Amino acid sequence: MPHTAKVFAIGLALLPIGCGSAGSERYVASARPAAAPALIAVASAEQTAGFDRWAAGFRARAVGKGISPAVVDRAMRVAAYDPDVIRLDRRQAEFARPIWEYLDSAVSDTRLANGRKALADHGAVLSRIEARYGVPKEVVAAIWGMETSYGVNRGRKGIIPSLATLAYDGRRGAFFEEQLVAALKIIQAGDVDPASMMGSWAGAMGHTQFMPTSYLSYAVDFTGDGKRDIWSDNPTDALASAANYLARMGWTTGQPWAVEVTVPAGFREAGKSIKKQPSQWQAQGVQAVRGGRIADHGTASILMPAGANGPALMIFDNFRVISRYNNADSYVMGVGLLSDHLAGRGGLVKGWPRSDRPLTEAERKEIQRRLADMGYYQGEIDGVTGSGTMEAVRAWQMAQGAAPDGYVNEALLKKLR
Repeated sequence: MPHTAKVFAIGLALLPIGCGSAGSERYVASARPAAAPALIAVASAEQTAGFDRWAAGFRARAVGKGISPAVVDRAMRVAAYDPDVIRLDRRQAEFARPIWEYLDSAVSDTRLANGRKALADHGAVLSRIEARYGVPKEVVAAIWGMETSYGVNRGRKGIIPSLATLAYDGRRGAFFEEQLVAALKIIQAGDVDPASMMGSWAGAMGHTQFMPTSYLSYAVDFTGDGKRDIWSDNPTDALASAANYLARMGWTTGQPWAVEVTVPAGFREAGKSIKKQPSQWQAQGVQAVRGGRIADHGTASILMPAGANGPALMIFDNFRVISRYNNADSYVMGVGLLSDHLAGRGGLVKGWPRSDRPLTEAERKEIQRRLADMGYYQGEIDGVTGSGTMEAVRAWQMAQGAAPDGYVNEALLKKLR
């Protein structure tokens, strides 16, 4: 997910896999499932004229921030208003995918097979990256797989046109103008030329999908060729940059991201806000699903992403570190489980409540509205089941004497009604 720009905490409003957006400041552009394909729109004369007026003003602002006029002019020659970028930015989905469907894709047989091949093909460089930054090679490979399917889907949009379009006409113009200036700084430094700066429609670039400001702060030249190249077919700099990012965010070497556990009957302490050492949790009856003692790697919380009928995880600080790459619990679990499989540790033991029906956007908004009316929820009524919604659900459940798992499903909606 860097700077301080907001990352959407979308919880279980699940991300499509591949071509995400990177860095803790990153704009999680893929926060909702993709809408049905649409014909590529053509800019109107009015849109083009408005964009051209904005571009003239932007030129002066960019020069004022240290970009040479020649670089601005050369880069902006490839910029044009792209209505398709705005369509993607404003798309809405009626349904959110259940977490198990997301994870089925994240840890599919194909993704695992391709991940094992990626480890075999790039094992030597990934081992050197692990030795330098302390981040396991399987975690770096898992991020590569989740972001771009190991470099296959790096995005086909020009970064300069996309960022310019979003800076002019997007919902977060100031954020995207900042990203555009950062992209111009990258071009000015000689790391890439404007035409080769390709990525997602939201401005995320390269094998591990860095936003431009994240690139400036965390990308590294691991090959030693004088450039921080995350765009070419050689993924070395991109993989090292992802590891450097996680290390700078506080990765703890030797600490698991999570351990699957069972909780005792009537367990009432699920949630990220409650932290204890594993030994304290185990004294309360929390046990590792696969047996044995869980070492005191650091304080941990108990996460139950599908409620009492789904798996329970003891999550450590490395869970939070992965979330700085993308702040959705589903994404973190995807990276963690994929890395576990690639390391030969296997997946979850307990099954998911697959019979649960996904709620519609209107139903998720109704849950937020009802919780807000009772004083439990203070966030936006947006139908996005993020951490604020789940904390409100937990508070309401505790007041009702129910197990506070924070799980948003049809049964919860019926109780609220």
